[in-house]
Amino acid sequence: MGKKIADELIETIKEAGIKRIYAVTGDSLNEINDAVRRHEGINWVHVRHEEAGAYAAAAEAELNGIACCAGSSGPGHVHLINGLYDAHRSNVSVFAIASTCSSSEFGTSYFQETNPIKLFSDCSGYNQIATTPAQFPRMLQGALQHAILKKEVAVLGIPGDLAASQPEENPTATFALPSRAIYRPLDSELQKFAELINSSERITIYCGIGAKEAHTEIIKFASMIKAPIGYSFKAKMAIQYDNPYEIGMTGLLGFPSAYTSMHESDLLILLGTDFPYEAFMPKECKIVQIDIRPERIGRRAKIDLGLGGDVKDTLQALFPLIYEKENDDFLQKQLKIYGKLKEKMAALADKKGSEKNIAPEYIATLIDKLSDKDAIFTVDTGMCCVWGARFLNATGKREMLGSFNHGSMANAMPMAIGAAFARPEQQVIAFCGDGGLSMLLGDLATIVQYKLPVKLIVFNNRSLGMVKLEMEVAGLPDWQTDMYNPDFAAIGKAMGMAVFTIESPDEAETTLKQALSTDGPVLVNVLTDPNALAMPPKVDFEQMKGFALAMAKLILTGRADEVLDTAKSNIKHLWGFI
Repeated sequence: MGKKIADELIETIKEAGIKRIYAVTGDSLNEINDAVRRHEGINWVHVRHEEAGAYAAAAEAELNGIACCAGSSGPGHVHLINGLYDAHRSNVSVFAIASTCSSSEFGTSYFQETNPIKLFSDCSGYNQIATTPAQFPRMLQGALQHAILKKEVAVLGIPGDLAASQPEENPTATFALPSRAIYRPLDSELQKFAELINSSERITIYCGIGAKEAHTEIIKFASMIKAPIGYSFKAKMAIQYDNPYEIGMTGLLGFPSAYTSMHESDLLILLGTDFPYEAFMPKECKIVQIDIRPERIGRRAKIDLGLGGDVKDTLQALFPLIYEKENDDFLQKQLKIYGKLKEKMAALADKKGSEKNIAPEYIATLIDKLSDKDAIFTVDTGMCCVWGARFLNATGKREMLGSFNHGSMANAMPMAIGAAFARPEQQVIAFCGDGGLSMLLGDLATIVQYKLPVKLIVFNNRSLGMVKLEMEVAGLPDWQTDMYNPDFAAIGKAMGMAVFTIESPDEAETTLKQALSTDGPVLVNVLTDPNALAMPPKVDFEQMKGFALAMAKLILTGRADEVLDTAKSNIKHLWGFI
């Protein structure tokens, strides 16, 4: 049997650093699957849903640099899309194989025929279909090069008949050629930046994930200019640790401390962030933005100076141009505000809740205390993001993964799969919402099949909590947000996992400690308070009016008992922000 295009594919992606392919096999993918079987050093991970495979690949790529998923003709392609959107918007290097029907059937509405070019155009940076053996190696090399260097999704369509055909000699490079360059603004632009810093008294630094590799430089920078440091949720684990200048997050999940500091500043410096919420940005101060993708500069706020560059490279070049400030009154004021807020949040987490209505803040605090110093956390979109953002703390070795840009439900469990494969020696803990976990329950079997030691913590509040809050602040009574949930522990047990259920706050710490120390896959079903409220740092009159209107509508529809329960919970949570 001679070498096939499928073999050429596997050999090339192995050399690029890809160790596994997340996919459901079948039909047009069978030749590629068989090539994996015949080659050592690369594995096939049989997920139960291609969306889970795409999310797993996104998590592995974020942790290890590059990863791969695949979908077969038609439905397999479509199922990949949500996870690929997330990977593309998160700027992680995912190579997606879109196997298709035989090239001779293109354009005939053949069984399961789709057009990958149209299908993936909005969720990838590279997107091509190879139809001849001469095209294939050049397109493959281009796709890998693009994924690695531009940190985006690269999709390569491969017809089933091409995968089975014989390769041809290729005159161009056949493997990825990674490169790292110094990237910073011109000296003249740095001088303008330095002049703004030197002439400003009240400065706040706000960091995004683009500042992840510049922790040392950012701390030095804050020390020199006496500036507090805020950060995005996605950047928390990279910026919070060993940081005497931190003031937390702003935005929908954040705190009044960062919001206040940004709005009281003369100068706001945005480092490696594409913070999406314009409503939280100050209007009166000057703003400088540094981003490795300069096309993003200025699309969230009115920028006075935009600088294209890597944050670390830029700060290193900036230091000789700025002088160390002596007055730290503004810094100390913001740190004092943040300190008082942390005390209130700790007190809030101490309120453990009641039987079958356990405070999720308390659970998140316990997990933070009990988990490893290098744990990897994955968080579902919604309330799980809130509890992770506010109560999980950085150590310098921990990681937190989520659908931070795409905002999709159901990401935590499949991301935990990718994280467990990527970092088998580290603890992986998933904060799963009951709504999110319900969407992709089938891939619990993937966790068990591969004996992944993932710990799934299900925040079972019997509702779509974040949607419920959104409706209430808009003046709408929550409708269709309540959930009928199965016994998640029973499902986990049927899948072959170790399972635990926590119904009382008094048993929470002991049970979580036991669950986290149990070998292999574990599911913990925690019955949490459905009325736990996540207040943003900026609560305006319209939101409060909307909430009051929603409560009035509930009373008029005979749901007065829910109003009382919700009001009690909201008073407790509001206290934490006043």
